[in-house]
Amino acid sequence: MIRVLTWAFVIFFVWYMLTNPAGAAAWLGGALGWIQHAGSSLSSFVSEL
Repeated sequence: MIRVLTWAFVIFFVWYMLTNPAGAAAWLGGALGWIQHAGSSLSSFVSEL
């Protein structure tokens, strides 16, 4: 079941990137921004210990 859901997600993601590249770029930029913010927050937390 998980394998089917994983493939469905991959196929949907590729389809979304091909049909809406601007939206995919915005989504990816947001995801990378969130990861950057999380890393910065974690770094601040560790440096305060």
